[in-house]
Amino acid sequence: MRIGVTVFLTDQTIGPAELGRALAERGFQSYYAPEHTHIPVSRATPAPLGEPLPDYYSRTLDPFVALATVAAAAPGLRVGTGICLAAQHDPLLLAKTVATLDLVTGGNLDLGVGFGWNKEEMADHGVDFGTRREQVRETVLAMKELWGKEVASYHGEHIGFDPSWSWPKPAAGSVPVLIGGAAGPKLFKAVIDYADGWMPIGGRGLTQAMPVLRAAAEEAGRDPDALRIVPFGTEPTPGKMEHYQALGIEEIVFNVPSAPADRILPVLDDYARYVERE
Repeated sequence: MRIGVTVFLTDQTIGPAELGRALAERGFQSYYAPEHTHIPVSRATPAPLGEPLPDYYSRTLDPFVALATVAAAAPGLRVGTGICLAAQHDPLLLAKTVATLDLVTGGNLDLGVGFGWNKEEMADHGVDFGTRREQVRETVLAMKELWGKEVASYHGEHIGFDPSWSWPKPAAGSVPVLIGGAAGPKLFKAVIDYADGWMPIGGRGLTQAMPVLRAAAEEAGRDPDALRIVPFGTEPTPGKMEHYQALGIEEIVFNVPSAPADRILPVLDDYARYVERE
């Protein structure tokens, strides 16, 4: 089982290069970076994990710059977004950024995407909260066209561009797309429609949820065994690793607190015992 971590890196935490070296030294195999461009002061949207919203949400580093730095410091470490707020990006720019990062890491990138919760943040990007799921879908589909074709075009309800050239291409021709979020019909429909897997936040309820997702995949004509399930932002507890292995999980991402190096490194030392056991 691959063991990775996610950390909200900020201007006040351990730096991405130091984190990358620390992960490699301890045998971790992946790092996922979260994303928030900004947090409006006038925010009225309640935080999903409760108030007050932690300060690190407004101080988060750009995920792709951070991931490039982590990858440069730890060659071979798999990196990814957890998650990228895809609707808040221009798809042409995001496609190039993702493809470039995938290319320079030798195909070691996973693109975790999500729909987002902060209405005010989205509004500043011109994104309507009610159509964010459709915009994420079109952004991913448009990027796949750009990655997979020499001459690509896309015309949807929210996104459109005429036949165009766009390089670089990802190392393997595409980048795995994982959708983050809680189990439910809408999320599973999106995973089956245009993604390569699911990142259940926290990782609870998989015993009940996974058979539902697999059945939906089979009904849609997709191979359920080809879908990656990556429990994300979870905490290691007794029996959890064995439980995930019994479910066929091949990667788990531990949550590590947003903190300076002197607080993060002991947590990584503790979590490394799970890596060593595997």
